[in-house]
Amino acid sequence: MLSRRNTLAVPGLAAAGALLAQFAGLTTPASAQTAATAPSGVPLFRFGIISDPQFAAVAPRRTRFYANSLWKLSEAVEMFNGQDLAFVTTLGDIIDRHWTSYDAILPLYDRLKHPHFFVLGNHDYEVGADYLASVHRITGLKRAYYDFQAAGHRFIVIDGNDVSLFANAPGSEKHKLAATRLEALKSRGAANAQTWNGGVSDEQFRFLETSFAAAERAGEKVIVLGHYPMFPANEHNMWDSERLLELFTAQKHLQAYFCGHNHAGNYGLLKGKHFVNMKGMVETATTTAYATVEVFADRLNVIGHGVETSRNLVV
Repeated sequence: MLSRRNTLAVPGLAAAGALLAQFAGLTTPASAQTAATAPSGVPLFRFGIISDPQFAAVAPRRTRFYANSLWKLSEAVEMFNGQDLAFVTTLGDIIDRHWTSYDAILPLYDRLKHPHFFVLGNHDYEVGADYLASVHRITGLKRAYYDFQAAGHRFIVIDGNDVSLFANAPGSEKHKLAATRLEALKSRGAANAQTWNGGVSDEQFRFLETSFAAAERAGEKVIVLGHYPMFPANEHNMWDSERLLELFTAQKHLQAYFCGHNHAGNYGLLKGKHFVNMKGMVETATTTAYATVEVFADRLNVIGHGVETSRNLVV
C-alpha cells in the first residue's frame, strides 16, 4: 500500500506500475455522450474517487460539516477495501485548515489496501506560513503534478495551486505572478477571478504537453485528475482554464477530466471530452459523497455513493 510514509520513486508518487500491470490494456474509444443507465459487462479495471473531505476539528458552517469527514472517509475506505480497485485518488482539500488536521485524517488513508494518489487543493495550504513548505512532504509528494499508468491509461495529475496566492510565500516569483494573473482576470470581469483559485506555471504546462505526447506515442488513453474545474464556466474554475481547455480538447486520447473544488458538483461535455466535477464530501451532516469509476473499453461508469451523481460516460 502506498502511504505518506512510503518511499516515492517518481516526481509525485511511488511508481505503482507493478501493482497495476495485472490489468489488461484498453482498446481505442469512439464517440462521446452520457447515458442514465449503468452498462453491463465486466470493466477492465476500477478506481475510487474522493473529493474535498476538508476535515477540521471545528464547528459546522452552513452546509459544511468539517469534523464529520472522519467518519465519512472511514466509511469510504472500508467500502473501497472491499472492492477490486487499481487505486484510489483524492481530488484535493484533504483538510480545511490547521496543520494538526493532517494528524487526524491522514492515518485513515493508511488503512487503504490500494495505492492512493493525492491531488492537492487550496485548503491543503491553509496551515500558516511556517508550514507551507511541508505540505508536499506530509502528503507524500515530491511534486504536486505528475503522472502514472494503469491498464493502457495514463493518469495525469494537474496542480492548480502552482501559481496561487496561498501555496507560495509572499514575495516569491510565483506569488508575484499569481497577483498579476488575478489582477488581469479582475480587469476582464472574469467570474473565476477569486483569491481561492489558482493556475499552472509555464513549466507545468510544458510537463502536460510532454505527458500528453508520451501517451499518444504509447497508444494510451488519458484521464486527468485535478482540484479545480475548467468547464463549464464557473466562479470556481482554474484561472488559466482557457489555454488548458485548448490543450486538453486537442488531445485525441483524452477521455475525461475529474476535479473537485466546487462542492455542488458539475458536468460538461466539450469536443467529446468529459469534464466531471465531483461533489464535496464535507457537505451535509448525515450523508457522504464519493465514487467508484469502472473503466470499460468504450465507457467510464461513475458509480456515485451518497449524494454523488452516477454517470455513464461513453468515450
